[in-house]
Amino acid sequence: MLDLNELKFDERGLIPAIVVDALSRRVLTLAYMNRESLAISLREERTCFFSRSRGELWRKGETSGNVQHIVSITADCDRDALLVVVEKEGPACHTGSDSCFTAPVFASETRQDFTLRGLYELLRGRRDNPKEGSYTSYLFDKGLDKILKKVGEEATEVIIAAKAADKRETVYELADLAYHLAVLMVEAGISPDELHRELASRHIIEHKVKQEKMTS
Repeated sequence: MLDLNELKFDERGLIPAIVVDALSRRVLTLAYMNRESLAISLREERTCFFSRSRGELWRKGETSGNVQHIVSITADCDRDALLVVVEKEGPACHTGSDSCFTAPVFASETRQDFTLRGLYELLRGRRDNPKEGSYTSYLFDKGLDKILKKVGEEATEVIIAAKAADKRETVYELADLAYHLAVLMVEAGISPDELHRELASRHIIEHKVKQEKMTS
């Protein structure tokens, strides 16, 4: 672990802290810490910042209840900025928004910011507002049995491609399977956060088992 004495605070004794959601990996806010607030954050495992406008410490969620539980803190290569990954309770922004970054400044017309969460929201939109000619809307219209049939078919295609050691085809079929699994998640009312929490819980169990084996 990094020696905290290596961190570089500015002339006001502050260091910027970029806060990121552990589930969505979305940037939630940019705040500042001083040595005291960082020490509190490490001790309590919840974010504590220094308010430049008020000139005092403030624990996130102290009055709003929107607490941020710290998963990890990482310094950048210059040791003058922190990346704080958190599990949050409620919105990160004082406006009630999930993130403080909500005002688009530029969006490329040729490059897309693709995420699985974005795909999930797109699929949910196709379910709630069906679009004529949309394959996704067609699947939701046919219902669960049709979706499950497609998941089974795509899983079989993945097996065939992988067995043939055809990497390109396997990637293609995996993408098809992932898409249909996302459709199933929407149909079943399962959110990406629920899936993430389940996978994360298994990672924690695996980590504990490895530790126990190493110490036994």
